[in-house]
Amino acid sequence: MHPAFSVIFLTTLIGVGQGLFLALFTAQSYALFDLLPQQDGHGFYAAGSALALVFLCGGLFASFFHLGRPERAWRSATQWRTSWLSREVIVLPAFMGTVALYGLAHGLDWKPVLATLPGGIAVDATVVLGTLGTLLAFALFLCTGMIYACLRFLREWHTPLTVINYVLLGGASGFTLATAFAAVAAPELTRFFGGWALIILLLGGVGRVASLLRNRRLRPLSALQSAIGIKHPHIVQTTQGFMGGSFNTREFFHRRGRLFLRSIRWLFLVGAFLLPALLLAAGFGGAEAGLPIAAFVVQYFGLLAERWFFFAQAHHPQNLYYQSVA
Repeated sequence: MHPAFSVIFLTTLIGVGQGLFLALFTAQSYALFDLLPQQDGHGFYAAGSALALVFLCGGLFASFFHLGRPERAWRSATQWRTSWLSREVIVLPAFMGTVALYGLAHGLDWKPVLATLPGGIAVDATVVLGTLGTLLAFALFLCTGMIYACLRFLREWHTPLTVINYVLLGGASGFTLATAFAAVAAPELTRFFGGWALIILLLGGVGRVASLLRNRRLRPLSALQSAIGIKHPHIVQTTQGFMGGSFNTREFFHRRGRLFLRSIRWLFLVGAFLLPALLLAAGFGGAEAGLPIAAFVVQYFGLLAERWFFFAQAHHPQNLYYQSVA
């Protein structure tokens, strides 16, 4: 497939926003049970939610560059009964609205107690909004991943590993950003976020390598012989029937060689997993923000390469008919 940079930025940016929100609410949940120190809502949770919204809005903005008619974008939500894309279009703004309310409630210190747990722990409005946001974040991961995992004819995507990797890579990038944010706004939480970032990063690396190994073992179900019904062992397409390119040749094939693909694969394995893990480990428990910030920047560029490879690795069956231009 031909990777569209609008979709690459969409999926990576909203993944960071989802992961950062999950990190913030994880810290609040720990603090609720006195496992972490309480943080000032206006200075930490509200600012962190605003940062998450910046990434979410960036991803939403990038998505409009993938639309032929942006003014008709609202129509993409009409097929929610059968389309994972339509469900994503509905869940994304719902999640963004919940993140905004969560940050606003912390910023305005609007925390009416709605329930009390048996241990005397008060459940206020921010906890309810955080729980709702967590459910929507995972629903959004599911919708985004299933857009690709549901396509049976693209076998490289048609696996539960696609959804799992979207969750883990988004979570890893969000917790890495939370580590950098905490190093500036709440140094006492840096070690907490850094530890979780390393764990999720390790799981994400295992999941991504597992998908690479799985896809490496895939063998094409069709060939030129089966496509055109001729059993001759040596068939070579010399022309696709016209002199120039077309929508099919532009959108369903990346036109890159094996050496380039191999280079991108090693680039994202090092950039998205190895280097960020080393930088996080080097700054583990420290108060300096430089290493966590560097870890996030390196990781995000690595994720851009990972997402490019994810799209480029998929082999569309139509390429059997569109292999070369006369």
